[in-house]
Amino acid sequence: MNNFYSFSAIRGTQAGYPYFTVMIPLGQVPRIFSFDDETLPPDLRAQRVLSKARVPQIAEYLFTNWDNYILSSLCASVDGELSFRSASDDLGLRNVGILTVSMDARILINDGQHRRAAIEEALKIRPELENETISVVLFADRGLERSQQMFADLNKNAVRPSGSLNVLFDRRSPLSQLSSGILNKIEFFRRFTDLERSSIPNRGTALYTLSSLNRANEWLAGKDANRFGESTVDLAVEYWSALFDVMLDWQRLDAGTLKSCDLRQGTVHAHGVLLQALGLLGGRLLAEKPKDWRTHVRKLESVDWSRRNADLWEGRVMNGARMNGQKRAVQLGANVLCTAVELPLDERGRHAENSFLEMEAA
Repeated sequence: MNNFYSFSAIRGTQAGYPYFTVMIPLGQVPRIFSFDDETLPPDLRAQRVLSKARVPQIAEYLFTNWDNYILSSLCASVDGELSFRSASDDLGLRNVGILTVSMDARILINDGQHRRAAIEEALKIRPELENETISVVLFADRGLERSQQMFADLNKNAVRPSGSLNVLFDRRSPLSQLSSGILNKIEFFRRFTDLERSSIPNRGTALYTLSSLNRANEWLAGKDANRFGESTVDLAVEYWSALFDVMLDWQRLDAGTLKSCDLRQGTVHAHGVLLQALGLLGGRLLAEKPKDWRTHVRKLESVDWSRRNADLWEGRVMNGARMNGQKRAVQLGANVLCTAVELPLDERGRHAENSFLEMEAA
């Protein structure tokens, strides 16, 4: 092996075959690892085609949080000569040693191609990242069929965390922090918000999920939770607190005279789509009626939230008596609320309303 890469490595065994874990400087990642030609047909590739949206997103995460980021391991196959030399014959060290890989070998990423491409982009903006490292799990290449199976196995068993857990654990996002702050400051949401699931079980005691509350806060305060500047957090807390004061069903639930499951079965406001519509309404009221928004909120007491009221809710937030969680439904639900509080529809609301009426008339 004339020209080779040399890595400190740990050797392991899976399915009777050796594999190796090494640490590689980020600056070397684009040079060492190759990616399947995306012009090849799927049956001749061992990976998916790169998503043009994901790479910039990961790259921005890296160079923005260059002093506080984390990257999971890459997984790659070595199509070429490699050898491992143990550091010692001692039982405790025989799987620790030096891995050498021919520079003529093709090292193909089986899992982590978006991370690899993002590292390359991030280095252009933050070249100081080049000496930091990422762990890489290397397997001896056993052909295209095996590489394709590795890709399938690595991805089919992966389980994404729920949207609610992502919000709960995210300390970077101002919006997630706003939603967590709402939980801390408003007892009703603290008691009746599910922090883990993205949907409520039929007999669940929670009313909303944290992911739904977070989306509602995005409508209310904007993606970066700064629609109202330094007052955003305080105004959001005031708005949701004011809503609790006019939502009699929320008060009955809080007092223990109603159950969450009964509210979900009988009302539209006990579902995420209407929580988001309430957030949309709040964003408009706080922006357009900064002095008397509370007066408008009180008019929600007259809204008939019953799912039996098909004339009001069917086709907007319900389809055939089933709740509809699409963004269009959020806007159409908010239109009902805007009318109830005597707030004129804005351009987006009018467009959604006109489309809805045209469909109804068809």
